[in-house]
Amino acid sequence: MPNTKSAIRRSKRTHLQASVNKIRRSKYKSAVKQMSIYLESGKINEAKKFLPKFHSQLMKVVKTGVVNKKTASRKISRVTKKITNSKKK
Repeated sequence: MPNTKSAIRRSKRTHLQASVNKIRRSKYKSAVKQMSIYLESGKINEAKKFLPKFHSQLMKVVKTGVVNKKTASRKISRVTKKITNSKKK
């Protein structure tokens, strides 16, 4: 239990920031899940339309530091590759 005024404030701030990070992580995971649903079901047109929003959502999460930049870039790259390869078939 914090017993100084600054420690109490810091505890409140940490709790608030943890909840914000949880929301951001949830948005990240839901975007990845939505894209995987499109790809697994073969809805390539929907996946192609969702790609800019997917990219934007992942980079917003990266900007705040919830997810590493390389992780998000790798996911974007793999999804883009799947979309382009499925169009060729």
